[in-house]
Amino acid sequence: MSPASVATAAYLIAAILFILSLHGLSKHETARSGVVYGIVGMTIALLATAWVTAQNAWGDPAAVTGLVLLVVAIIIGGAIGLWRARVVEMTGMPQLIALLHSFVGLAAVLVGWNGALHDEGIAPDLIGIHHAEVFIGVFIGAVTFTGSIVAYLKLSARISSKPLMLPGKNILNVGALVVFVALTVWYVITPGLWLLVVVTALALALGWHLVASIGGGDMPVVVSMLNSYSGWAAAAAGFLLDNDLLIVTGALVGSSGAYLSYIMCKAMNRSFLSVIAGGFGIEAPRKDGEEEVGEHREIDAQGVAELLTSASSVVITPGYGMAVAQAQYPVAELTSRLRERGVDVRFGIHPVAGRLPGHMNVLLAEAKVPYDIVLEMDEINDDLSDTSVVLVIGANDTVNPAAAEDPSSPIAGMPVLRVWEAENVVVFKRSMASGYAGVQNPLFFRENASMLFGDAKDRVEDILRAL
Repeated sequence: MSPASVATAAYLIAAILFILSLHGLSKHETARSGVVYGIVGMTIALLATAWVTAQNAWGDPAAVTGLVLLVVAIIIGGAIGLWRARVVEMTGMPQLIALLHSFVGLAAVLVGWNGALHDEGIAPDLIGIHHAEVFIGVFIGAVTFTGSIVAYLKLSARISSKPLMLPGKNILNVGALVVFVALTVWYVITPGLWLLVVVTALALALGWHLVASIGGGDMPVVVSMLNSYSGWAAAAAGFLLDNDLLIVTGALVGSSGAYLSYIMCKAMNRSFLSVIAGGFGIEAPRKDGEEEVGEHREIDAQGVAELLTSASSVVITPGYGMAVAQAQYPVAELTSRLRERGVDVRFGIHPVAGRLPGHMNVLLAEAKVPYDIVLEMDEINDDLSDTSVVLVIGANDTVNPAAAEDPSSPIAGMPVLRVWEAENVVVFKRSMASGYAGVQNPLFFRENASMLFGDAKDRVEDILRAL
């Protein structure tokens, strides 16, 4: 059997494993097996690529050098990946994913430039298609690269999470796309290196502006959308490299990421096109002087323990603050303790709780919280009015009444957990500061709401001691 036939068979098996991996990751119960399928599939793909390269390098010193560099790159990359996977906290996972997306985008740009500089051997009747592949691949890769970098900076709080509001920003985005189409036609007809330079610069600027124009409240959608972009960038690289597995894998990642973004946009009542176009049509947030203020009531751990002791039902709505404080383990212990006392305890998870899709679900699964009491927003919202106590742990924008009651709010129309309908609401928070979206929360000033200030993990442990 020829090396090409072996590679094709290996790539087919790897593609099937990647599909099984996506299927497994769609449910809590099968997520671990989904990860294993993905690891095995990528291992097969890497080994097949290395083996085919070794077969083709036999007797060719230059090819042997390339093989050595390939193996060294795999070892170095694998070592860095294992190291980062071991040391990264769950709070750092969203920005790590965004950073990894940027690597895919940069790789697509480099592959595209290589395809443009070394296009010898392309059949004359396919040269136009090749030029289009190069140009489109570089554009998608560059947008993904800078967009992912901005997402990383926002998620890691290195720059403000507030949306950038340049004058005529919508015109800038649409204009960049129109110019890209025109340049693509020009490059296919009359290729020139300067055109590739121009489109690379244009795409880098567009990627930066698209994500910079999106506010913190929509960042989980942005992460999944950048995942989609990185998939399409990989597929474009696959066409240039004539690699079927890269095309299939890129298409899987691109389509699944786009569909996930669409589902999240529907859950948030956001326009899918608005988000991917850089917040097209989204109003600017209020200025600091326009934020709603009022008097809040404080409560201590003993007071919360008394509320929980007399409660018949409790709903816990976690957010990014729970991840920052690493409070999932004491929260799981509190859940177990209350259930032993006969209290009906459930969790309400907003689609964009945390800073990447499924962030809270992963944290709770890590702490061994039973899957059957972790409910989505649509499953729990109608029950909140009959709930004795709601514990809001580190959440802000996802429980903000302004989204449902204030048409002028920047998050107006976004479905939220209606925690204010419960008999009592306790908000765990470090301070009265606004949330990641930069919008003040009137929930803090409701008559049935009390604030429990401090580190979420410490406060939950205080409640456990009081119980």
